[in-house]
Amino acid sequence: MTSSPPALRRVATAALVGTTIEYYDFFSYGTAAALVFGQVFFPALGAAGGLLAAFSVYAVAFLARPVGAVLFGHYGDRLGRKTTLVGSLLLMGGSTALVGLLPGYGAWGIWAPVLLVSLRFCQGIGLGGEWGGAALLLAEHAPPGRRGRYGGYLQLGPCAGFFLANAVFLALSEGLSRSAFLAWGWRVPFLASAALVAFGLFVRLRVAESPMFREQPERARVPVVELLREHGRTVLLGGLSVTVGYTLFYLTTTYALAYATSELGLASGLVLGLLLAGSVVMAAMVWVSAGQGDRWGRRRTLLVTTGLAVGWALLLFPLLETARPVLVGVALIGSMAVLGLHFGPVAGYLPELFPTRLRYTGVALGYNLGGVVGGATAPLVATRLNSAYGTPVPIGWYTAGVGLVSLLSLLALPETRGRDLTAVRRAALAPEPG
Repeated sequence: MTSSPPALRRVATAALVGTTIEYYDFFSYGTAAALVFGQVFFPALGAAGGLLAAFSVYAVAFLARPVGAVLFGHYGDRLGRKTTLVGSLLLMGGSTALVGLLPGYGAWGIWAPVLLVSLRFCQGIGLGGEWGGAALLLAEHAPPGRRGRYGGYLQLGPCAGFFLANAVFLALSEGLSRSAFLAWGWRVPFLASAALVAFGLFVRLRVAESPMFREQPERARVPVVELLREHGRTVLLGGLSVTVGYTLFYLTTTYALAYATSELGLASGLVLGLLLAGSVVMAAMVWVSAGQGDRWGRRRTLLVTTGLAVGWALLLFPLLETARPVLVGVALIGSMAVLGLHFGPVAGYLPELFPTRLRYTGVALGYNLGGVVGGATAPLVATRLNSAYGTPVPIGWYTAGVGLVSLLSLLALPETRGRDLTAVRRAALAPEPG
């Protein structure tokens, strides 16, 4: 039950374009939080307090992502993958554009950060429904032996979105004076989202509905209730298995950006440039490990790459703390390379853990629970640890601990390479041979 090559190419293109736009919107906030939001929306709290407040609002979206997973998962499992993905794209794009129009604290007082929190929550809901649905469209169209490779197209979307968001911020921060960037320059990446969403809708509306969904004879009445009753352990383990990737990613791309520019005194242009280079390396590693998951097994590949993430977590901040541009580059680009290897097989793996009638909710909820545990807390914990110990080195031990939890979770999940998605067993938790 696979699609023709032209249909598969359209699905892969739509997944890549749509996810690039969604993550561009999401990452734009992270970059702005690290560079300007403390001054624009929380000026009375001082530099450290404003940064912590901006990261706290950043975390709000992660808390909203499981809500979006349940909401969009409900309709994705009952009405279809394609229609639901259009809704998630519109919600994310509209929320992002409105952030670009939001006056700062100096104009609207307390209402400015209140509305920023609300819009960030809406961003989280939109992204909560995006990744899982796009992963399903690819997995349910692709042949079993190529699910990992086609899932790699989806995993290139966050890399491209991150590159695009940071490239725009780099161009604006370097091309404008500091006062102009604070006054209006930071708004441009958010307002540009409207045009990107229009293009994304054009691409996404041309995609056919998943053949597995169309031929599924049953629809769950309340998918999340049935999912948690029958597959709750798989949801939890699946979420924890990707937690280390979230933790390392947001420490590298958000906290490290703020730390390197505000505490180490490195130029924001230098750090953004290194992260741009890292995103290109990350995309290459995604492509390598996505294909490796088809050949070697997704769970086995994830076990190896999670082990690499644990090891690299202990090196990242000692390298960063040197403040030497070459070693900072090794820290950031090396971290992005490890992340690419880790993320590559995920889009092929998670959809293979759940039955068709509950797959959207299961994949979306598991993936976004990992985001809450790893992504929402990482910058906040890092800020607290650095403040308490006067050095970022303990952050690496924290990240390594998260990685060990991910390793244990993977060991409790099965290998799924080649699995028939129309006949996913109701309880497949014991590791299988190979």
